[in-house]
Amino acid sequence: MVNIGLVVARYNRSVTEAMETSAREAASSAGAEVVETVHVPGAYDAPLAADRLARREEIAAVAVLGAVVTGDTDHDRVIASAAARGLTDVSLDRDTPVTFGVIGPGMSAAEARERVGRGAAAVEGALDLAGAA
Repeated sequence: MVNIGLVVARYNRSVTEAMETSAREAASSAGAEVVETVHVPGAYDAPLAADRLARREEIAAVAVLGAVVTGDTDHDRVIASAAARGLTDVSLDRDTPVTFGVIGPGMSAAEARERVGRGAAAVEGALDLAGAA
């Protein structure tokens, strides 16, 4: 059995809770176990939590879930870009798969709710990269 960690952003909770459910179902269907879930305030905060999980020997991969929706400024693009860059660095620095299940930027809350299946896709990608799929 492959052990994975989840990092889930609390911001836009109505979306990320559904993404977490989708991710857990995908892990269970694949015979993997989510051994720890870390909830963080938002997607921007995910790299530190992902790094802490990736340091643990028993965790083969980390899936990060979040939703960044459009506002009145470019803030959504800044947040998503910083999160993506930080998570890529974690994956490369730790030599542990860290998948980017953060939906957005550039979408409304309604569009984000339509993409909650990205939670499952993030876990499937993590398992594939960990060699378990």
